[in-house]
Amino acid sequence: MEHCKRATFKIGGRFTTLFELLIALFCVILLNSRSAAAPMMVENRLLVKPKLRVAEAAVRSLFLNRGAQEQGRIEQINVRIVNVPPGKLAIIMDALNRNPNIEFVEPDYLIEPDAIPTDPFYSFAWHLPQISAPSAWDVTTGSTNVIIAILDTGVDSSHPELTAKLVPGWNFYNDNADTSDLFGHGTPVAGAAAAASNNGQGVSSVAWNCLLMPIRISDTNGYGILSAMANGLTYAADRGARVANISFRASGSFTVSNAAAYFQSKGGVVTISAGNEAVFDATPDNPFVLTVSATDTGDVLASFSNTGNNIDVCAPGVNILTTAVGGNYGSGTGTSFSAPVVAGVAALVISANPSLSGAQVQDILKGSVDDVGTPGWDTSFGWGRVNAHRAVVSAIETPANTNAPPDTTAPSATITAPVAGSTLSDMVTININATDNVGVTKVECYMNGTLASTSSNASATLSWDTTAYPDGSYTLQACAYDLAGNMGSSAPITVSVQNVVTTPDITPPTVQITSPTNGTTVARSLKIYVAANDDVGVIRVDLLTDGKPFATSSSSLPVFTWNTGKLRPGPHTLQAVAYDAAGNHRRSSVVTIYR
Repeated sequence: MEHCKRATFKIGGRFTTLFELLIALFCVILLNSRSAAAPMMVENRLLVKPKLRVAEAAVRSLFLNRGAQEQGRIEQINVRIVNVPPGKLAIIMDALNRNPNIEFVEPDYLIEPDAIPTDPFYSFAWHLPQISAPSAWDVTTGSTNVIIAILDTGVDSSHPELTAKLVPGWNFYNDNADTSDLFGHGTPVAGAAAAASNNGQGVSSVAWNCLLMPIRISDTNGYGILSAMANGLTYAADRGARVANISFRASGSFTVSNAAAYFQSKGGVVTISAGNEAVFDATPDNPFVLTVSATDTGDVLASFSNTGNNIDVCAPGVNILTTAVGGNYGSGTGTSFSAPVVAGVAALVISANPSLSGAQVQDILKGSVDDVGTPGWDTSFGWGRVNAHRAVVSAIETPANTNAPPDTTAPSATITAPVAGSTLSDMVTININATDNVGVTKVECYMNGTLASTSSNASATLSWDTTAYPDGSYTLQACAYDLAGNMGSSAPITVSVQNVVTTPDITPPTVQITSPTNGTTVARSLKIYVAANDDVGVIRVDLLTDGKPFATSSSSLPVFTWNTGKLRPGPHTLQAVAYDAAGNHRRSSVVTIYR
């Protein structure tokens, strides 16, 4: 994809008057315009999560049998980064999706940053009063104990508004400590969240005093990589970050969702941009992230902003004055900038009450909004536009975790398929639906009291290969868990497995006397040949002479001997009767002989 050239102009010194600020704004840079395109993938790479309790040897064998090789893994969430042979990605992905030992598989997508062109003449920091940031700063301007991880194209560490704010991060594209911004997207995103403020120069941000952890998750073209995002989230969580921002459209990724759940379990909050294609995203809500749409100066939805089922909150995302690479300043537009605004508000909330859990911070942000859309939640604004002052006040009023009543509400779980009493065969899909007042972290399926499968999705779809189990009756039950460890279980259901179909044998044997033939004149001794056949098997052949039982054989081709010397002269009859194991029988045609 071609990129527009960027004009960059140094804005030196301090803004001492409004006139100087307006003059400086004539020199603001334009952030790059990115057109919507079909998602790209890292070539020949998949992200695969095996199910719980699948032996490591079985996982390796599963990959090797398809010519794939594990390149690395994200240990905290057990996701494998797998290289596949050229031209085989779709085939191997389909095969792994069908395997009952795999929880999910997805390509390692490359996702473009969410930013579009902007007007450099727009007035300074209009978005901060709109979210009531000045009133929030009367309560807190942020704490240096709160770290915001910026998962992006890197951050310019030499920028005067950022250099003193940075803590060590990591470059997951090159696997080194160089988190320089080679593309120019991460630096303005970082500045929107927590550029140095109240220092007489440059721009103001939401969370003045909070620190920033630069984590590069993109290639040199600015495209974010799902595996790098997940690695970045677990890295930041393990190093004390309480907020993470991803200004890429990644809410629907299973891998990123698993990593966000891990980040939340460590007390953190993840903000993700909704995207700028002006489309409706039908992706279900992700309970482990805040997906952010963008509003404009009129407090209405920005024309470019995506909408959808996954929108949690909205924030200003048009003409956001912020930092830029090379010590410059620029104005940015897109959900790339509404997401870090929310990240900054989340950092203020945690600064006001560090004891809050990640889930509590999410609830506070969603519960303290200005409801600018349809009353209640809607697909454009989510719960509403963030209000920083109301959020920090709510944080202070929220009891600390140590004193607050613990979450004792257990999730609910329901097996929606198969239905109780059904008879199953071959490969069966087990559908489980779980809900919780905070969020479901794990779903388990038990079969006759033994754990059979696990999923990290609240709406779990599990595969059951019934051919590996004996025919008979089975009891299925689902269990769901939340972050507090509460467990709820479904009502058990009983189903039957029947893969060996038994059809009643109702077909009788065929039988005939092959010798002697009808009308034969016999001498003193006669050999009688019979041929019988059955679709299952002949178990007995009886010979009748003159209508009375004469002899019996267990062979299907018996030969009987009849001493006819004492028979009266004249006609005599022969008839054979064949039987099978089901009791079916059939008589042959009568053969008449003469003595």
